[in-house]
Amino acid sequence: MGNHLTDMAPTASSFLPHFQALHVVVIGLDSAGKTSLLYRLKFKEFVQSVPTKGFNTEKIRVPLGGSRGVTFQVWDVGGQEKLRPLWRSYTRRTDGLVFVVDSAETERLEEAKVELHRISKASDKQGVPVLVLANKQDQPGALSAAEVEKRLAVRELAAATLTHVQGCSAVDGLGLQPGLERLYEMILKRKKAPRASKKRR
Repeated sequence: MGNHLTDMAPTASSFLPHFQALHVVVIGLDSAGKTSLLYRLKFKEFVQSVPTKGFNTEKIRVPLGGSRGVTFQVWDVGGQEKLRPLWRSYTRRTDGLVFVVDSAETERLEEAKVELHRISKASDKQGVPVLVLANKQDQPGALSAAEVEKRLAVRELAAATLTHVQGCSAVDGLGLQPGLERLYEMILKRKKAPRASKKRR
C-alpha cells in the first residue's frame, strides 16, 4: 500500500476546468498521523500504518455537496528529521499544503512550529494555502484547534498565506471533510486572485 499511483481517473471540478486534480502535499513531524489520515480519506476507515520512508501518493475524491466534487492528488511525505530537507522538492508548485500535528503530543509542538514556518516562508511557497490538521483529537489531553493555532503561531505566517486550523481524527474521520472543503476554498481564492488583479489593470 502506498508509494504508487492509483488507477483512479481524475475528475475535474466544474469550477476548475484547466486542470484535472489539485496537487496537495501532506507534511508534518514523524508520528503525527499523516499516512493514517491519507488512508482514512482514501478508504473511509482507519488503517494502522508504519513510518513512511519516502512518500505515499493517492488520488482522493472529496464531495462538495450535491454531485459536485474535487479530486486531490495527495502526496504524503515522511516526517523523520533526515527526510525533512526533501519537503521542499515535494512541495514545489503545489496547490496547497497540509501540515499535520499530533495535538496530544504537546512537547513537540515547538519543533512542529519551527518546521511549519520554515517550509511556508520558503520563497517558492509564498502564498500557498496552508491547512493545519490538529490530529488525534480523540486522545485524552489533546489540545483544541484554537490552542494548536496559538502554539504554532499560525497567524505569524506570511500575510499573503491563507491558513486554516482544523481539529481532526484519523481514527473516526472527524473534521477531515470540513478541513478539505476549507482547503479547496482557499486554493480557489488564490487561483482567482491573479486573474482579478489583471482585470483591474
